[in-house]
Formats: sequence, C-alpha cells, structure tokens
Amino acid sequence: MNKKGFIFDLDGVIVDTAKYHFLAWRKLANGLGIDFTHEENEQLKGVSRVRSLEKILEWGGKTLSEEEFTRLMAKKNEEYLGYINKMDASEILPDVNRVLEFLSEKNQGVALGSASKNARPILEKVNLLDKFNAIVDGNDVSKAKPDPEVFLIGAKLLNMRPEDCVVFEDSVAGIQAANKADMISIGIGEKDVLHEADYVFKDFTEMSEEFIEAIVSDKVTKKIN
Repeated sequence: MNKKGFIFDLDGVIVDTAKYHFLAWRKLANGLGIDFTHEENEQLKGVSRVRSLEKILEWGGKTLSEEEFTRLMAKKNEEYLGYINKMDASEILPDVNRVLEFLSEKNQGVALGSASKNARPILEKVNLLDKFNAIVDGNDVSKAKPDPEVFLIGAKLLNMRPEDCVVFEDSVAGIQAANKADMISIGIGEKDVLHEADYVFKDFTEMSEEFIEAIVSDKVTKKIN
C-alpha cells in the first residue's frame, strides 16, 4: 500500500466547536448592539479572529479604537475557552475515531491543519492528541485560508509532497486552500456549499474504508477544478 498524508481541519471536521464560537461571538456582538445570526457565523468559519471581529464590526457599521479591538478579541477568546475547557471525548464527531484508527492501521501520515490557536488544548480535552503525527495550528501560520500555507506546512512535517496529500475540510476557504496546494480536497458538509471540493461527504459515517484505500492506492485522484 502506498503512503499518503491526510490533513484534517479541526472545527467542524473532528469536533464541532463552531457552536462555541457562535455563542462567544454573539455575546460580543450583542454587547456592541449588533445582531449576530447563524448565517453570519457560517461566514466566519476558517477565518482568523482578527478578521472575524472586523467583519462583525462591518456588519454593524461600528468602529473601535485599537485598544478596545484588542480587548474584545481577548474577551471573546476567554469566553470561548470557557466552553472548550468543558469538552470531552463525547464531542468527537461521528466516525472520526474510525477513520483515524484506519489510517493508523494502514501506517498513513496524519496531520492537523487548523486556523485555531486552541487546537492542541482541544485535542487534549477530547483525547486525540496522540493520533496525529504533526499539528499545524493558528500559532504556526502567518496567512489564513484560502492561502494554502497551513496545509503546505502540514505536508512538509509529514515529509510528503503536496500532491500526495488529502485534506478534510468543512469550510469554503479551507477547500480553496487545499485546491491551491494541489491536494485532494474532501468536503465534510453540504455539497451545495462545498461544491469546489473534489469529493463531498455529509460526515465521516458516509465515508467507507474502501474509499480511503482507493485514495491511498491512487485509484481515487484529484478532479480537475
């Protein structure tokens, strides 16, 4: 069997921390007199904390001093950390463990490629830290998705060529980053949202081990986007 590199996003792929981001951003936005909906939260997926707050302020037509901007970012993160500190293995999304176990058994390279600066503590909380050969998070990158930096660093840490890597992503920006890196992009979520992905599954329960084996043996390849 060939060797490939499998790079997982965190939020919305391994665990659903989007709900905690939503609660923390909504509290911050409401405190500024700005409405914040689930639809708007979708637009913040895979987006840095700085850019997320900028977008919320744009939607509300508000401006803040640099000092207040920095204070609110820290406050939002504290609020979010309060939620993730209570996380445990029950929050791992369906069949993620099965796929990780299968990749481990087949001796494939497994990395995390996430914009989150809290990726390591989250993986510790849900007891998955030892499942990854490499972790790249928001502390390791300077460019946000759709820039492919996070995935290219992941490939390098796995000692794999980008074209031999596969990315699991739930955000449009993440899929675009994977495509720019010339990696097989697999969307986890809705087909109409993630239509730029090479393949889309609603979640890992829909993904067979035969499909993963076919990727490893080059029977499933990147589609031309």
